[in-house]
Amino acid sequence: MAAPSHPQAEHSARLSDLHLLPRRVYRFRVLGMGLAALPVALVLRELDAPLASWAWLLASCFAWPHLAWWLARRSADPFQAELRNLMVDSMVAGLWAPLLHFNALPSVLLMSVATADKINTGIRGLWLRSLPGMLLAVLAGGLLTGFAFAPATSMPVLLACLPIMVIHTLAVSLNSFMLVRRVQLQNRQLDELSRVDVLTGLDSRRHWQDQAGRLLQCRHATGLPATLALVDLDWFKDINDQHGHAVGDDVLRGIAALVRRAAGPEAHAGRLGGDEFAIALPATQAEAEAMAERLRASVEAFSLPQAPGLRCSVSIGLAQARDHDLGLREWIESADKALYRAKHGGRNRTASQAAGTSAQPV
Repeated sequence: MAAPSHPQAEHSARLSDLHLLPRRVYRFRVLGMGLAALPVALVLRELDAPLASWAWLLASCFAWPHLAWWLARRSADPFQAELRNLMVDSMVAGLWAPLLHFNALPSVLLMSVATADKINTGIRGLWLRSLPGMLLAVLAGGLLTGFAFAPATSMPVLLACLPIMVIHTLAVSLNSFMLVRRVQLQNRQLDELSRVDVLTGLDSRRHWQDQAGRLLQCRHATGLPATLALVDLDWFKDINDQHGHAVGDDVLRGIAALVRRAAGPEAHAGRLGGDEFAIALPATQAEAEAMAERLRASVEAFSLPQAPGLRCSVSIGLAQARDHDLGLREWIESADKALYRAKHGGRNRTASQAAGTSAQPV
């Protein structure tokens, strides 16, 4: 026996389908059973079936779909109610096989359509769980009819089967196509979310690392310059302690906007975490130093209306990619060492990979 799924995950899946499953199944139940009525009626006429069989045709093909919808809607648990309805569908399809004297094409078609509807719900293993009920219905119907066996399918019955074969198959295929497209859209949205830091709108850490790694590879392949800037917001803990985390988030968003503006469209700007940002630029160190100074000055002038006395500054470490920077980790470590010098040199300044620093007045 398969291990049971995690209770919380199972509960979440049920909640997501609580009101959607009955509505989705209802359309296919009405379509499938309505189309099935035509070949069933022709077989009943050929068999000169009793009135009870005709009454069952009206009940199962035209009344049951709407009754099932009503039962699911009025239930306290529509999801479980619809699961029961789906099991009844399979038993109805199974019962029709002996009532039709096992006429080959409509009997197989009805049970196949009922099984396809289970698969179409997307509920794992539902079609398999419905098979015992279908088999019991076949046996019960066989006891009623004495297992009368007339498998030959006439041409009129065969032609009457074509609408359900074509229309129901296309409807299920279209539904599956729409579900696939929805999943693809959700995957694209998830991929976009994984690329963007939710708070700041900059590249997420992982996506930034991918972009910076490509820039470093390009530098090794072409020799074009590339410089890395690590930007750390000074005294950010004090900002949170004095003004609150909501203001701290506003500060991070504001600094991120300044980082994006200073970096320009050709650079890759991301948030590494906390109050640290990173910019990978296709530029020389001198060009990066000019960008860093613009950024430092803009942060120094930054203010928030909700925190009038708040003043911010950043420390920036720069490292131009060199031949010994064979990987992104070494490149980041070089910039981190420069950032360390800027922080310990008094903050609110830029330090390059070289030993000297470019100090800025606080």
